[in-house]
Amino acid sequence: MANLGVDRDFWCGRRVLITGHTGFKGGWLSLWLQDMGAEVHGFALAPAATPNLFDVARVREGMSHILGDLRELETVMSAVRRARPEIVLHLAAQPLVRESYTDPISTFATNVLGTVHILEAARRLNQEWHKQRLPTVRAALIVTSDKCYADKAWLWPYREIDELGGHDPYSSSKACAEIVTAAYRKSFSASLGHGLLVASARAGNVIGGGDWAQDRLVPDAIRAFARGEILQVRSPSAVRPWQHVLEPLEGYLMLVQRLFEQGADYADAWNFGPDQDSERPVTHLVELMANIWGEDAKWEIDSRAQPHEAGFLTLDSTKARRQLDWRPRLSLQQAIELTMEWYLAAHEGAKNLRELTLRQIRTRVGA
Repeated sequence: MANLGVDRDFWCGRRVLITGHTGFKGGWLSLWLQDMGAEVHGFALAPAATPNLFDVARVREGMSHILGDLRELETVMSAVRRARPEIVLHLAAQPLVRESYTDPISTFATNVLGTVHILEAARRLNQEWHKQRLPTVRAALIVTSDKCYADKAWLWPYREIDELGGHDPYSSSKACAEIVTAAYRKSFSASLGHGLLVASARAGNVIGGGDWAQDRLVPDAIRAFARGEILQVRSPSAVRPWQHVLEPLEGYLMLVQRLFEQGADYADAWNFGPDQDSERPVTHLVELMANIWGEDAKWEIDSRAQPHEAGFLTLDSTKARRQLDWRPRLSLQQAIELTMEWYLAAHEGAKNLRELTLRQIRTRVGA
C-alpha cells in the first residue's frame, strides 16, 4: 500500500526472519517485505490447508524457506543462526479457537513455548554474536491476538493496560505469550547490554484473500459459496473488530522501524484495531460477502451449541494512533471488496495470484 507510513527505504536490504510465513498473515507480510527489497527468511511448518496462500501466490519465490517446528529449541536456534536476522517477526501460531479445544496441549506448546524458543534463540545468539563482534538481532515483534484480554463482557474497547486472560485454551495461550514477551523484555533488555528490543502486537479479526483455514468465517463462507452450499453461521450476533490484513501489517512494520531506530520507548504492547464503524456483528459481514458473490451465496444460522467465544470484543488503538501515527485506511466495505476480489479471481481460475496480491499491497484502494 503506497504512502501509508511504511518506509520502503528502511526495509530495503534489511535481513528479516518471519516465523509463520506459510500462513495467511505471514504470507502477506512476506510478500510485502519482498516487494520492498528486504532479505526475507521464513521459518514455519508446511502449509496446513490446501489450497493455501503460500503456494498459490508463490510466496517462496522471493525468500529463504526453512521448514521446522517452533516446539523444538535446537531447530529454532538453527533457523535463527542461518538467517542472521536484524529483525524477527514472530507470527507462527496455532491460530484457531475451536482447534484449541480439540488439542489444548499442542496449542499451549506452540503458542507459549514457541514464543519462549524464538526469544531465547535470539537472546543466546545475540550473546554469541556480540562476543564475535558480529551484528545482532536488534528488534523482535511478537504477534499475539485481541483475544489475549480477559473477557469482561463489557461494552468498551480493551486497552493495552487491561487485564490479560482467556476463557478458551487459544485465548489463554495468547495471554501467556504476552506474559512471556514482557518477561523477556524486562529481563533481557537493551539497557542491560543484550541488544534485543521486544514488542508485542494485538490485532483484531483480519480478513483478506488467501485464507483457507477451517473454522474461520471468511474461508468457510468462500468454500460454501463456491460449492453452492448453505453457509452455517455460528455466533451470528458476536461483534468483532474486522479489518483487512494489510491494516495491522502496516502497524507491525511501522512499530518495528520505530523500535529499531528509536529504541526502548517502543518496546511495549500495542493494539492495532479498526475504526468503530468496522466493529460489526458476524451477520453483517456475511451479508456483505454474499451480496458481492452473487445469487449462489446462501447462509443460515447454525443453532447447534458452540464453544464459548466472547460476545463483544473490540480494541482501543489510541496508543498506536498517537505514538506511531498509525490509523486504519480501509472501511469495512473496502476491506470486503478487496477480499472478495481476491477470492473471486481464485474461483475463476486466475493464473497469477501472486501479482494480484502484490497489486493489492501496492494500491491504496479507496483510502
